[in-house]
Amino acid sequence: MGRVVHGCVATTEAARRAIQHSQACLRALARRHGVNPRNTGKWRNQISLADLPTGSRGAHASTFSVAKEAIIVAFRRHVLLTLDDCP
Repeated sequence: MGRVVHGCVATTEAARRAIQHSQACLRALARRHGVNPRNTGKWRNQISLADLPTGSRGAHASTFSVAKEAIIVAFRRHVLLTLDDCP
């Protein structure tokens, strides 16, 4: 049973394996597998065949914690500034 990959992936693990073990030039391999020659060079130099995730490593909170919010409110009350004027 094959592994499900996301829709943007251009190469499979079998294609990456073929790229790593082939002695052909990068342009010929790129043409054969339908990818950019730069990607072919990247896959040739990779240790792993897995399609590694890209982007940020962890989820970032989009809201303040209760303690941070209390500090911000206290600061704004102390200096009497609007949100636009706060640094």
